[in-house]
Amino acid sequence: MAELATIARPYAEALFKACSGSAGVDLNGAVVWVDELAAIAANPQLRQLADNPKVLPSQVLDVITAVARSTLPEMAKNFLRTVIDNGRMEALPEMATQFRALVNRTNGSSDAVVYSAFAMDSAALGELSAALEKRFGRKLNLTVQQDDSLIGGIRVVVGDEVLDTSVKARLEQMKAVLTA
Repeated sequence: MAELATIARPYAEALFKACSGSAGVDLNGAVVWVDELAAIAANPQLRQLADNPKVLPSQVLDVITAVARSTLPEMAKNFLRTVIDNGRMEALPEMATQFRALVNRTNGSSDAVVYSAFAMDSAALGELSAALEKRFGRKLNLTVQQDDSLIGGIRVVVGDEVLDTSVKARLEQMKAVLTA
């Protein structure tokens, strides 16, 4: 079987072209519903339902649209119908990742994950966002995840770049210096 990235690429590119070419379609709004569909499609119980030969594609579509938190636009339903009809549900999370990358490239931004030892309030997150955008030289879409193993500080992952200012990283650096 082909790699999921290879299967997902044409779908992500076609969706991006459709969203870019349609008047009134917000790319960032499309990212939200594509990510939501990917999260739903990643559910093992839904995958089992979709793989059942007794279940019709229209029934799978109905289940997914019922589970979605928001009302899906017609474009989302058409995209989802195409994915289901072609038996590509397992590639939907990868389609979402590639679609998000295309939108980010158009916007001149990047996704960033901030791992923090403690919960961050909105004021601290705003200051951090400004400092990180200056450091990385582009607009960042921040996602915050709490990671108690860091002890203190933060670890930021932007694509293949990592900025680690956590206490855990500093302790590991000290250990490496002392044992060398």
